[in-house]
Amino acid sequence: MKTQSALEKVLAAGHLAVTSECGPPRGALPDKIKEKAELLRGYVDAINVTDNQTAMVRMSSFAACLFIGQMGLQPILQMVTRDRNRLAMQSDIIGAYAHGIDTMLCLTGDHPCFGDHPMAANVYDLDSIQFVQMVKIMRDEGKFQGGDEIQNPPKMFIGAAANPFGDPFELRVARLAKKVKAGADFIQTQCIYDLDRFEKWMEGVRDRGLDEKVSILAGVTPFKSVGMAKYMKNKVPGMSVPDELIKRMSGVPKDKQPEEGIKICVETMQRLKEVKGVRGFHLMAIEWEQKVPEIVERAGLHPRPLV
Repeated sequence: MKTQSALEKVLAAGHLAVTSECGPPRGALPDKIKEKAELLRGYVDAINVTDNQTAMVRMSSFAACLFIGQMGLQPILQMVTRDRNRLAMQSDIIGAYAHGIDTMLCLTGDHPCFGDHPMAANVYDLDSIQFVQMVKIMRDEGKFQGGDEIQNPPKMFIGAAANPFGDPFELRVARLAKKVKAGADFIQTQCIYDLDRFEKWMEGVRDRGLDEKVSILAGVTPFKSVGMAKYMKNKVPGMSVPDELIKRMSGVPKDKQPEEGIKICVETMQRLKEVKGVRGFHLMAIEWEQKVPEIVERAGLHPRPLV
């Protein structure tokens, strides 16, 4: 009998879930990850730990998750297919589960050309859909991908990512359906600024009944400045930032822009609460973890349920 992870319990009880994330430090600095995680205590149900995000070398997600778990908090192990073949991935999954890490997010990962090691070899032994399927088989069938049985299989609560804004838009729901079929239990979306387009995507999700099969956590990221808003719009692939948000951020003095960004984020969350099929939020306050408690409170999502 599989025991439920902390995030799984919140979702199973019908509450709106809240997850956030911590980017590990670029050095052997355990106190850095602990400081970030402590800021989130009591305000989120689980904490994603990114895996060499933007293809920049950082402390491993696995190691940082161990520190967070030792603090009595609930880590979500992120793992990308970019850096490991299936042997290494399965090895890390059973290692993580042996340490009590029971929730993970399966990702492809940013191409090395975007990071600080553009000369690094890609692995991409599996794509993200195959990755989800592999973890599900490990969990439900107790087998490695090679076919051998696993002693004490890793009973992971399996997450995947979805981008409702990428092109071609008409294939976005179909891609989500593949991840759900492969075995995803929950989905964290790309940062949502274009609410109209997200709601249109959710219509397609509901039309296929996918909202009944997977828990969708809407991704939100507060703007710190108009410069950040413009960067998100023009430089981040697969991101949709409406011009009116750029104008709104531009219309306030520089020292007031962080507050305006938080206000936009909270307004976004309030509207998303009304979207059928949204089961919670993934709050990505990039290097701004200290603002997560305020955002969660202002969005009416604190205190978190005890389950």
